[in-house]
Amino acid sequence: MLYIVMKQKILFIMHMPPPVHGAAMVGQYIHDSKLINEKFDCYYINLTTAKNLQDIGKGGVRKLFKFVGLLGKIIKEIVSVTPSLVYVTPNACGGAFYKDFVVVQLLKALGCKVIVHYHNKGVSTRQDKMLDNWLYKHFFRNIKVILLAEVLYQDVKKYVRKENLIVCPNGIPESLDYEPIAERHNQVPHLLFLSNLIESKGVWVLLDALKILNDKGYSFVCDFVGGETSEIDEAKFNEEVKRRGLGRFVVYNGRKYGVEKNKFFDEADIFVFPTFYPNETFGLVNLEAMEHKLPVVATNEGGIPDVVKDGENGLISEKRNPMSLANCISKLLENKKLREKMGEAGYRKFKTEFTLRKFEERMAEILGNVITS
Repeated sequence: MLYIVMKQKILFIMHMPPPVHGAAMVGQYIHDSKLINEKFDCYYINLTTAKNLQDIGKGGVRKLFKFVGLLGKIIKEIVSVTPSLVYVTPNACGGAFYKDFVVVQLLKALGCKVIVHYHNKGVSTRQDKMLDNWLYKHFFRNIKVILLAEVLYQDVKKYVRKENLIVCPNGIPESLDYEPIAERHNQVPHLLFLSNLIESKGVWVLLDALKILNDKGYSFVCDFVGGETSEIDEAKFNEEVKRRGLGRFVVYNGRKYGVEKNKFFDEADIFVFPTFYPNETFGLVNLEAMEHKLPVVATNEGGIPDVVKDGENGLISEKRNPMSLANCISKLLENKKLREKMGEAGYRKFKTEFTLRKFEERMAEILGNVITS
């Protein structure tokens, strides 16, 4: 007798590009995952309402109509598919959370089993507000919660019991068909910053640190790679570079993708990511640097210390502190062997813990366990 095994159905309601940001990229990885799509019968709805990076966080009539249409699409899909599980990537706070609260409560009302996957944080910053506290209590009731790192549990501890918590670090595709060499041969050390130009990603902090290093006589070149934003465009960035007397040492290169982006990683000696972005939870770009055997100078924002181990594969600087950042960078500028040692350690850590395949395996196991629990 022939038995047909029916795959469990999962509806993914998540952010996908455009615009390009960390949560959207992970959403795309899940959408494109052969492993996840073969194990489950998958359906997808894009939760994104922003047209571009500048549009994120803004309201408007267009977004309201788009959101109403999104709710209609969700209802239609639930009725048609009857999924075993619905996976949602919500925002932690602010106006976007109120939108996602409506989505999750609608799913519960329709009788769905729900798991939420956080790529941001901020619940604890709003939990003392009467309205938000009430909403969080209802939002987190009867759902499972995925966080990117154990340390992020503090953000939702008030509302989520440990048995409903699942930790799943992110992973990224292996972009190289060769093993990079940790030893670089630049006559002048190259620093690399790669992120959209947002103040809280540490753009001005890094420029201030570079001025300190320049004033102390250190030699370096620093490449900034990333998109302009409503906060910082190319003209404003170059103005600030000039104001600090760094015109000969700092270059803004705009957005780069694929081979062009890899070229900047391959030619750099040190990767610097001094973020204090309130929603920072992981920093996928740190993983890219580790794949290229770069030592990473980062901060203890979010779950980053789980990725960048201070003194092992990089150095952790104090947030918003140019002097602390300059001190970390100077240690690596002064010690080529330390750069290479940390680069090798980061590469090993990436290959064993943070590849996309590792992420897909973890995620598939989590989804299967939640469905059967």
